[in-house]
Amino acid sequence: MSTVTQGGPSLPQERRVVTEIPGPKSRELFARKQAAVPPGIGTTLPVFVTQAGGGVVVDADGNSLIDFGSGIAVTSVGNSAPRVVERVTRQVADFTHTCFMVTPYESYVRVCERLNELTPGDHEKRTFLLNSGAEAVENAVKVARHATGRQAVVVFDHGYHGRTLLTMTLTAKSMPYKHGFGPFAPEVYRMPLAYPFRWPTGPENCAEEAAAQAIDQIGKQIGAQNVAAVVIEPIAGEGGFIEPAKGFLPRIAEFCRENGIVFIADEVQTGFARTGHLFACEDEGVVPDIIVTAKGIAGGLPLSAVTGRAELLDKVHVGGLGGTYGGNPLACEAALGVIETIEAEDLTGRARHIGEVMLPRLRAVAERNPVIGDVRGRGAMIAIELVVPGTKEPHPTAAGEIAARCHAEGLLVLTAGTYGNVLRFLPPLVMPDHLLEEGLTILEKIISEI
Repeated sequence: MSTVTQGGPSLPQERRVVTEIPGPKSRELFARKQAAVPPGIGTTLPVFVTQAGGGVVVDADGNSLIDFGSGIAVTSVGNSAPRVVERVTRQVADFTHTCFMVTPYESYVRVCERLNELTPGDHEKRTFLLNSGAEAVENAVKVARHATGRQAVVVFDHGYHGRTLLTMTLTAKSMPYKHGFGPFAPEVYRMPLAYPFRWPTGPENCAEEAAAQAIDQIGKQIGAQNVAAVVIEPIAGEGGFIEPAKGFLPRIAEFCRENGIVFIADEVQTGFARTGHLFACEDEGVVPDIIVTAKGIAGGLPLSAVTGRAELLDKVHVGGLGGTYGGNPLACEAALGVIETIEAEDLTGRARHIGEVMLPRLRAVAERNPVIGDVRGRGAMIAIELVVPGTKEPHPTAAGEIAARCHAEGLLVLTAGTYGNVLRFLPPLVMPDHLLEEGLTILEKIISEI
């Protein structure tokens, strides 16, 4: 068993399997979890982590796993990144909380200033801080409704926005996110997403036809003058890492501008260098009215943000926004450490490099293995969609089997997709190349044996 007592980048960057996975200590802890925690809190891989850093997570049995998940895109700068640890350690010794709405502190303001600087567009902006992605999405919708005086909200097929009442209403997938939890929030309307792999007339027609359908349905079913906001992920995350066909996002954003609709980019999973840009909507030059961020913003501490046009956010009355823990000082310091790390280590460039390594290898695997119907993604946000060979019929059984076998070999991967047939890969941006290549070799071997 490893003698390392701390995580972070000093951990040995190696895959090490010393017991079956999960091992006996993890199984013992998982039995305790089952007795203490409701089953609704699921577990992808029941290994109990003791350290993590760089590109590995180490479990209670001493196994060191290659991490292709990053806590679902949260630890993009790596677990216990030095700049994050240094700032949080210093802050926890000074004070842990005051509530920014009671007695404020500079780090909250500084995070807002940096987000106003870094997010797309050179217009005047405002930012406020919250705890989770769902909370931020919900508050962005509140702002849009208040600013426009309208009620309707438009979302898209395959979208995921959270588990609160409003955000699970915005979310497309029923099981497990919505099943049995209704009735849902009113005035939410769902439109087709430009999903190139599954577009009926082919990917070359996808952007134009999907945008035309969405705009037509909005006009006929809702009336553009009644729409407060359009909420969309620049790349659909939980829905299967679906990149909307090029041209779709700019057309929807243009339609919003023409009709006084607030365009909200949900960059909870795509933000903070994950896709090779600091924010994914930059890929097509889309400037959202409001951008929502979380996950990778604070290196694992709970923080989210709503950043938007000053004329929208300034309309909300005093007390209409906020929350007891929103912008906690520890999380703010962590976010400043994350931004410093991204800039100092050029992690946007590193994300592009990861994509340049992963995509060609996965496409070569797909050519030899017809169970892979599609390889897609940008930067370090990559996915493969599994199908019944010779068809486009979703193959969730293959996705589950591949994931389980990867886990047994010491490679942590995640599944996703509306049909449960997608494997998604979110390695930390600081993962060394040798671990990236080793993980791909394991994946390639397992797929070839399916």
